[in-house]
Amino acid sequence: MTAHPSPLAVQDQSIQAWSWLADPLTCISTHPEGPLAGLSFGVKDVLDVQGMPTRYGAHFPDALPAQHDAACVAVLRRAGAIPVGKTVTAEFAYAAPGPTRNPLNLEHTPGGSSSGSAAAVAAGMVDFALGTQTGGSMMRPAAFTGIVGFKPSFGAIHRSGLFLLCDSLDTIGYFSRDLSVLRRVATVLQGLPDVKMPTCPRIGVLDGKDLGPITPAALAALEQGCLHLEQQGAQLERLPADPQLKELLILQGQIMAYEMARSLLPVWQASPNALRPITVQAIKQGLELPPADYHAWQARRRQLQTEWQDRYAHFDALLTPAAPGPAPYGLDSTGSSILNRPWSLLGWPTLSLPAPAQDSPLPLGLQLIGQAHQDAALLDLAVLLSPEQAH
Repeated sequence: MTAHPSPLAVQDQSIQAWSWLADPLTCISTHPEGPLAGLSFGVKDVLDVQGMPTRYGAHFPDALPAQHDAACVAVLRRAGAIPVGKTVTAEFAYAAPGPTRNPLNLEHTPGGSSSGSAAAVAAGMVDFALGTQTGGSMMRPAAFTGIVGFKPSFGAIHRSGLFLLCDSLDTIGYFSRDLSVLRRVATVLQGLPDVKMPTCPRIGVLDGKDLGPITPAALAALEQGCLHLEQQGAQLERLPADPQLKELLILQGQIMAYEMARSLLPVWQASPNALRPITVQAIKQGLELPPADYHAWQARRRQLQTEWQDRYAHFDALLTPAAPGPAPYGLDSTGSSILNRPWSLLGWPTLSLPAPAQDSPLPLGLQLIGQAHQDAALLDLAVLLSPEQAH
């Protein structure tokens, strides 16, 4: 008898969000009374799932199944959620894109590097999915596929079982179509306390134009979001371009290049044919960066983290576009991360929410940014931009 492909495998033939799918007969909750019972999820293929191979988006056809879950997967499984497979990632969560297509238009990228996780959620294949962000690897895919994406504060989720590309930056986060599901996952993974939202939250608005070109559609969506927030009682302050934003962008790039090269050096030495040219070139370039410079960049980063914490402490959140525009055409690039990388460097929590897109055929996103370790407050504030998802 010929085995028939699972419904997920059939649905995925055009989208290609999955690098590995479990047999549906094995997808049974071991904790059916848990707070996430009945929810299915995908796992970016840089995180281990027991019984599933981890291939990192690279050429490892003979990878053996992982012996243990990543810590975050184990916590979710204990809460009753069911991992159904591994989602496509850009190679080692860097730049070489995978085959995944945007479910809203198959001719466009879903963003990256958490491409498969965002696409699987956007296509309704799972209730939520795990991703990671080093620069803009979650905010951009969430915006491009019209879903909600949350990157917690740096260090908020245990990283055991994650391949660490950049020890100073890598952060585990999650996607969902529904803010209420996202909050349930946050409660399980982060144990976030209940926070009373301010009656008149103060939000600083940065349009991001000083970082690079922003499309008129993205700027129009930002204005619509600002209008909506004001109607919800928020106090908005338009902020001038901060000259240090570009410095944050540069620092993030340098620290990432240095750490990534050293993280991937053992992989390159052991399996040189497993990596694509863009990854190998990045390793070579990163290895040329002097350790003394790296330590100076880290010292400057710590200084800026303190300065920015003080400078923007009177705001409940900052608001920017989540991406410079809608998903680019084609699959050769995953889009620009310039609007996300400064906050990844600072380690602040960020949330991408679907934005009004009257002038765009594809989704746009708005990015809410909170202070470090104020994740619960940021998720509560998100209700103002998604009032229909408040309950």
